[in-house]
Amino acid sequence: MTELPNALTYAQAGVDIDTGAALVERIKPLALATARPGSQASLGGFGALLDLKAAGYVDPLLVSTTDGVGTKLRIAIDTGIHDTIGIDLVAMCVNDLLAQGAEPLVFLDYFATGALDLEIATAVVAGIAEGCRIAGAALAGGETAEMPGMYGSGDYDLAGFSVGAVERDGVLPRLEAQRRGDLLIALASSGPHSNGYALIRRIVEISGLAWEAPAPFSIGEPLSKALLTPTRIYVRSVLPLAKAGLIKGGAHITGGGLIDNPPRVIAEGLEARFDWQAWPLPPVFAWLQETGGVVERELRRTFNCGVGFLVLAAREEAPRVLEGLLEAGEDAFVCGELA
Repeated sequence: MTELPNALTYAQAGVDIDTGAALVERIKPLALATARPGSQASLGGFGALLDLKAAGYVDPLLVSTTDGVGTKLRIAIDTGIHDTIGIDLVAMCVNDLLAQGAEPLVFLDYFATGALDLEIATAVVAGIAEGCRIAGAALAGGETAEMPGMYGSGDYDLAGFSVGAVERDGVLPRLEAQRRGDLLIALASSGPHSNGYALIRRIVEISGLAWEAPAPFSIGEPLSKALLTPTRIYVRSVLPLAKAGLIKGGAHITGGGLIDNPPRVIAEGLEARFDWQAWPLPPVFAWLQETGGVVERELRRTFNCGVGFLVLAAREEAPRVLEGLLEAGEDAFVCGELA
């Protein structure tokens, strides 16, 4: 074939297919390590298969979620710490599945950037694979999009998608079973998780602290590392209790905090009445409140304030629920009741 004069290639336009192929080869072992019954977690096909019978379900409903990590990603990019943001991505999706009583089965990611950096992309996907391992979900596939002109140098964006299953009679919340006096049981968060970071970044700017400065609220950690602490994944501790019928509802405390999230899983005519003295405000939130001059209601509506997940249980079942959560390694405590 005669070569055209001034012939351009895709690489010259900014998209390196070979680098993309190299990334797939690098992450194949990471995906394989997350394989589970019902999904083989193999990359390279046009779609991911899910066998619900092999996953152990009899009469299941599928539940799907999608989410991102917000501007927490900006801190990861600006500080060069890319190995944990993938855990956040998984957590934001699978904890939402958990609130429906669903077990996460498969996870897919979308990684978009202007120019693919093999090391950064591999670190991000390694974090995603670790999140999948913690959640018990298979990393079944994803999409890497190299789009020159769409993103600034070094920038990238993430989105996550997860599919889970729940037996038809196990769907949460069980609104018809909720009663006044049912207890609210909190599972402690690991920090701000992946919400409120536009405000966090503004407060850091006001503080004048550099990312590498010691965190005022965490001994021995730089500010960047402390604020990039990954979102906690609650699947392994809460799911057995949901399957056993011991809880009546679960709320993932994300954007909207403890003000807007609990009402989404509480029956009409009932409301969450928190005992705000039941737990100390974790140091990171106390620092954010003081440094930013954030009023109480704004704090509770923006951040999780130390409660990453909330479960509702009958008063008589609460001791068993608390015991199960504590045995699973959670910091769990009663934080209020339904009124």
